[in-house]
Amino acid sequence: MDPAPSPVRCHVVTGKGGTGKTTVAAALALALAADGRQVLLVETEGRQGIAQLFDTPPLPYEERRVAVTRGGGEVKALAIDVEEALLEYLEMFYNLRRAGRALRRVGAVDFATTIAPGLRDVLLTGKVKEAVTRRRPDGRPVHDAVVVDAPPTGRITRFLNVTGEMAGLTRSGPIKTQSDGVMAVLKSPQTAVHLVTLLEDMPVQETADAIADLTAVGLPLGSVVVNMATEPALPEPELVRAATDGLTGEDLAPALTAAGLQDVPGLADALAAEATEHARRWAAQDALRDEVEAMGRPTLELPLLPGPIDLGALFELAGRLEAHLRAEVAA
Repeated sequence: MDPAPSPVRCHVVTGKGGTGKTTVAAALALALAADGRQVLLVETEGRQGIAQLFDTPPLPYEERRVAVTRGGGEVKALAIDVEEALLEYLEMFYNLRRAGRALRRVGAVDFATTIAPGLRDVLLTGKVKEAVTRRRPDGRPVHDAVVVDAPPTGRITRFLNVTGEMAGLTRSGPIKTQSDGVMAVLKSPQTAVHLVTLLEDMPVQETADAIADLTAVGLPLGSVVVNMATEPALPEPELVRAATDGLTGEDLAPALTAAGLQDVPGLADALAAEATEHARRWAAQDALRDEVEAMGRPTLELPLLPGPIDLGALFELAGRLEAHLRAEVAA
């Protein structure tokens, strides 16, 4: 991930459900749009999560500006509608947009994408590919970067590996041509797949599995983002001691008494139990940090922010992402 000129222009963001991948995708779009750049943020799952984050009406199937960044940069957002994407496809390859609208009225679009799930992913990724490769009359890209809020890690390889998914359905014709064109972009240096995780067992394991699966099919990896990371509430020596041996009320009682607090025995026991639990949870998170580091990808931690995620919070996270991107460039 690089806010300076870079061969990577398609940033695919995935993560286990609940890790905050949509928030990270939105913050990444803001970071990439700094200093006058034009960035498109694409939603693929129809949840309208991007609209909620930017406090805008539901996104239509057209690009809409959702934020302005430093230096006049812009983030535009697009929610891909599978039916509209299919109509575009029919018009592009078969000149059948009117017929496609008739098919939609009788439910044929849902039927087609249900019996051939790979077709749905071809349509979604095809729209992403079109956004990445679209050019101005002077030959410059319309978008300096495209950020994709992609499906979760459990489905990301199938979603991106559209040629493999469509191989059993078609070996020639426009669908094959379209999927091959998509893969040419997704497997090129223009693309990087970034994975969002939490310091919890299941998200870390899914991240490792997704890295292995993406690598096996030749899809390019980017960074691992550890989201919603917390700071330790105790100095390191006390953390180690509490995690190893545990704390008792007797350890804390003298300090509480000196502070003039009442009901010292009960308060000391409660605080000792909480501190021990915190320290052991932190030790478990540290072990998971080691697992993330062993994945061999550039890694960034984003903090757990208080309160709801609003535009101010997104810009705060974007600032941390910018710093991370610049550090990668310098390295």
